[in-house]
Amino acid sequence: MPIPEQGESWPALSAALDAAKARDVSWRRGRMAVFFYWLDEETERVGQEAYRRFWTENNLGQRAFPSLARLEGEVVGMGLHLLRAPEGAGGTFTSGGSESIFLAMLAAREKAGIAGGNVVLPDTAHLTFDRACWYLGLEPRRVPVNADRVADVPAMAAAMDARTVALVASAPCYPFGTVDPVAELGALAQARGTWLHVDACVGGFLNPFLDGLPAWDFAAHAGVTSISADIHKHGMAPKGASLLLVRDEALRRFHRFESRAWARGLYAAHTAQGTRPGGAVAGAWAVMRHLGMQGYRRCAAQIMAARAEIAAGIAAIPGLEALPGTHAILVYRSLDPALPIAAIAEGLERRGWLVSRQAEPEGIHLHLNPLHAEVAADYVQALHDAAAEARGAAAPARRQEARAY
Repeated sequence: MPIPEQGESWPALSAALDAAKARDVSWRRGRMAVFFYWLDEETERVGQEAYRRFWTENNLGQRAFPSLARLEGEVVGMGLHLLRAPEGAGGTFTSGGSESIFLAMLAAREKAGIAGGNVVLPDTAHLTFDRACWYLGLEPRRVPVNADRVADVPAMAAAMDARTVALVASAPCYPFGTVDPVAELGALAQARGTWLHVDACVGGFLNPFLDGLPAWDFAAHAGVTSISADIHKHGMAPKGASLLLVRDEALRRFHRFESRAWARGLYAAHTAQGTRPGGAVAGAWAVMRHLGMQGYRRCAAQIMAARAEIAAGIAAIPGLEALPGTHAILVYRSLDPALPIAAIAEGLERRGWLVSRQAEPEGIHLHLNPLHAEVAADYVQALHDAAAEARGAAAPARRQEARAY
């Protein structure tokens, strides 16, 4: 459609936007456990207002806007402290986990100085790594995880060769919410002189406030080279805000682009972006300062409360099983052929819940937010009803099958 000849008023545009959203699933009612992160209205307002303060400012131009240089430096500093980085560590503010991972793989390739190298990663690692490898001319080597659904360190060691530029660990992986053995992978990386990247895009701002996780951050092992952590996930900041943190500030040079091959002179950037929204930096800074450690502990407690209630509800339905885990990601499946998980998913969707389906094993995947603590009982009731409906629908089919034989 063309741009309209005459401009439209905001009331008309507002009504049109509301109409456009009419069929969207209501994340505000907690009817989905994917795509959004939200704590409360006050935190939302803080992020929005801070973003608006820097609505027009371009973070590429930090010489013109030294305020953004200061805010970005403080956000990076808070991230480094939270993830227990050593003295002399550094970091870069990015648009999201995909960019953070891309820059990490770029830096690993450039540091190794190997064209057409490979990246060894567990097969539960995010597919963004494969996308980054595609961009960068690297070969992703996915290695099956062990029975606990975490990285198989000996198998990953066997998959490495002289052209391996990076190892990858997840903290946690997105399919199951499990945390790979980062300390062991760090030892392997250090022994082989290889870059180890820890993908904590989901966990970076949640893991520090959970109990019972294996060591996963910079303090896990000196072999941890870099960590990606999304502030716009469990950091509760406006999108897009992520961090790529490196053990040594000097490592940032490996993902720095610099050229003078045009009439304007020097152009240099540490990110894949040129123009960068100043609002994203301000929003992240404000939310992190607003919540503080106490606020993040409250956020984690609400998520774990939601998980516990939903997991108990799943366990109370014969034939359903929640996979083991202690994170915001909860996956459950059916062990009873008479209770098809696909039918349960359809029943939940008919009841107004957006279902995120797991392929292997066939199941239902939840990525929980603090908001889900308020609707956990509703979800459990809907799940109970959907399971009863699915079992009831399967019964006539089984009787028909019995008559046929």
